[in-house]
Amino acid sequence: MEFTYADVQAAQPIVARHLPPTPLWSYPVLDREIGANLLVKHENTQPVGAFKVRGGLTLLDRLPPAERTLGTITYSTGNHALSMAYASSLAAVPCTVVMPADANAAKADAVRAWGAEVVLTGPDLAAAQKYAEQTARETGARLVSPGDTPELLAGVGTLYQEIFAAASDLDAVVVPVGSGTGAAAAVVVARELAPHCQIIAVQSSASRAAYDSWSTGRLVERPNRTRVDGLATGRGFDLPQRIMRGGLKDFVLVTDDQIAAAQRLLATHAHTLAEGAGAAALAAVTARPDLFAGRRVAIVCTGGNASPAELAALARG
Repeated sequence: MEFTYADVQAAQPIVARHLPPTPLWSYPVLDREIGANLLVKHENTQPVGAFKVRGGLTLLDRLPPAERTLGTITYSTGNHALSMAYASSLAAVPCTVVMPADANAAKADAVRAWGAEVVLTGPDLAAAQKYAEQTARETGARLVSPGDTPELLAGVGTLYQEIFAAASDLDAVVVPVGSGTGAAAAVVVARELAPHCQIIAVQSSASRAAYDSWSTGRLVERPNRTRVDGLATGRGFDLPQRIMRGGLKDFVLVTDDQIAAAQRLLATHAHTLAEGAGAAALAAVTARPDLFAGRRVAIVCTGGNASPAELAALARG
């Protein structure tokens, strides 16, 4: 299981057939508040409201005919599910998504709307994964890991191509981490296009499996207690971890409350509705001014699929 910049290059025309580049915008009022020169990469403007759509399109494009007939099955708390459902709809390939029983109802409904079958089972993503694995063995459907699938990283890598094409002079790019596909792809693309640019990851301290896997050098499982859907991953994934260990400059932990504050800041200072994961990069910048003050930094707003509870919290201020 390997992943290189050549894979991103091969994915670029696939993604470009379906999606225009997303905006990379600056907001002077946000810069003044933060004390850094920020550029926001608006993956919240994607047709499924999240960056992962790039990976789904790439995977489905490369799916062999025999696997297209049997379809795919995956497990997810939300945006990966939307990506697979959307891409499978375009490719006319059957898709099943297994989600925890208490998954975000709006995301589950959106997955169904794109034509995928949704199975709600178990208390957490680990249980959903076990169900998906067993079903794949029984049916022959292609099991798609949200983290350990090179085609997903290749598609995601195209967003960093877009960032560096538009802003080659960045000091750092800050990337939220759930499974780690985004941060790993950023490392590989930056190494090729902007070796001077630091890639900095961020995760919720309430679900720190990726952080602990990176810092200890081994894959670990950790309690998964964050209320931020897109960061709710209870284990490290091998492929992104191997890449991140060799390429991240730093890895920042933030609280769910800091993420919520960053959501409000994006709404008030950057006209942007972000889900929790989409605001995590800004939360890292506000939490660690020692890393970012006075620097030119891109933050990836990975998604805009805020839950009703998140919207209510934003309204309360």
